[in-house]
Amino acid sequence: MAESTGGKVDLYRHCGDLLVAYNKILVAIDLGKTSSSVIGKAADLAVAGRSELHVLHAVEPLSITYGGDIPMDFSSIQDEIYQQATDQLATFCSKIDIPAEQRHLVMGRPEVEIANMAEALGVDLIVVGSHERYGLAVLLGSTTDGVLHSAGCDVLAVKVDTKN
Repeated sequence: MAESTGGKVDLYRHCGDLLVAYNKILVAIDLGKTSSSVIGKAADLAVAGRSELHVLHAVEPLSITYGGDIPMDFSSIQDEIYQQATDQLATFCSKIDIPAEQRHLVMGRPEVEIANMAEALGVDLIVVGSHERYGLAVLLGSTTDGVLHSAGCDVLAVKVDTKN
């Protein structure tokens, strides 16, 4: 059994040989082909630790993506993207039995919205996917880097294979 952690021992649960400190986990997915492996790792942790698992997808506004470079109204396109994301998230989460109240779809910069949702939900672990970056992408940063620097809790970056 674990040694005393200064009164925090009640935060830990003993699961077989695994000492787990996470009560609530937020997994952020992009709804792409690597999402299954990322949520798989998060689900494994949640099951092992009997943790509550929340799933988040952040839709980045087109105005952020394209800035003011294109003088047009993106609202109808943005609404369509949001509706498609809503449907995809529902389909994805229903396959792995995530209850509707633990599914979250937000609009905004993913690295900001992931940290904000984690704080709002009181999660103690965020799980995100991470892949190798090349060229200009290395200079521009990544969602994972943004979450690592802005989150108020632990972050697990799951290495994903983007080649397959």
